[in-house]
Amino acid sequence: MAEFRSIEAISEGSAIRLRFSLDVPATLGWQAFDPASGVFLFEGEWLDVRGTDVNLRLDLPAGDGPYRVQVAPVEDRRRFILIQARVEDGNLQIDGAPVVVSASALRWQRLLRALPKAFTYPVRSVRENHRLMRSMVRRDILSRYRGSAGGALWTVLNPLLLMATYFFVFGIVLKQRFAGDSSRSGFVLYFLAGMLPWLAFSEAVGRSPYVILEHRNFVKKLVFPLETLPVNLVISGAVTEAFALLIFVVFLLAARGAIPMAVAWLPALLLPQLLLTAGLCWFLAALGIFFRDLGQITGFVLTLWFFLTPICYQESNAIPRAAARILELNPILVLVRGYRAIFLEGHAPALPPLMALWIGSCVIAVLGHAWFHRLRRSFADVI
Repeated sequence: MAEFRSIEAISEGSAIRLRFSLDVPATLGWQAFDPASGVFLFEGEWLDVRGTDVNLRLDLPAGDGPYRVQVAPVEDRRRFILIQARVEDGNLQIDGAPVVVSASALRWQRLLRALPKAFTYPVRSVRENHRLMRSMVRRDILSRYRGSAGGALWTVLNPLLLMATYFFVFGIVLKQRFAGDSSRSGFVLYFLAGMLPWLAFSEAVGRSPYVILEHRNFVKKLVFPLETLPVNLVISGAVTEAFALLIFVVFLLAARGAIPMAVAWLPALLLPQLLLTAGLCWFLAALGIFFRDLGQITGFVLTLWFFLTPICYQESNAIPRAAARILELNPILVLVRGYRAIFLEGHAPALPPLMALWIGSCVIAVLGHAWFHRLRRSFADVI
């Protein structure tokens, strides 16, 4: 591995004059990158160095902007000279002294700089575009039923009819019951409590592979915050859950006459649910651009996921012990248990699974947004 010594860099107009010493002869190359995104910009001419003293002129473009210049032997680029420079009005300014770094160290530096942005950028994007998102969610909900006789009333009727169908199949035909309340009304309550988080989750995740394709004009012709489109699905699903929750509360009051104080724990369940849904929607929305069959696969996976989650049946009797250990990793199961605990059993959800759900949901949300941000540069090329 070549060793760099006595490194000196000065500006000459829009170029960098770089002088240093090498311990062995080598063929040198240099590249320029965008320091903010790390995107490769261009590569300069190679230079064969036979002696140990090197004198290079690195001609940067006259266009204004920051540049990260890397100079290294062509045969071994694991370590290189790093120069941070900026061109303003045709004049080049060097930010600090040149340093010798390794490729792995530079990757770690970029990762450490990106971590705070990974947590703050999604929140900032939602905050800055909340008016646009509110308008688009409202238009999305109303446009689904435009021209129908029921109109916006279908926003209430759809979850009601879906829950009534599952109740008829499992509660009346198959005569499923829950240990907490073996009556038919008890089954309805336990079933509806389990359906509440699933309705919002499945609606948003099921639509996410198509959301960018549905708004392809925003990708090609407009400067638009595309990362808000999957979040719009999450909010639309939450609106559906809100109507279903209203129906559930009415039925709960009619059956039991009161709502437990433990309902105050609902935000502690709702927030990780939204984070989990947003993370998966970001991931699937970006992947759906490149893999057009993803929507059909997602629909099948959601159907399987629903029946593997004990929403319509009692988990203690229906799930084998070996399978139950695997299903403990199911985040929707944590939500189903939590909703039933606060609404029907009158106590707080189990804290260890809830903490694991918070941590896992935050990780999935951050990774999902990072995945979307990474792939969005290619959306216009694929669409």
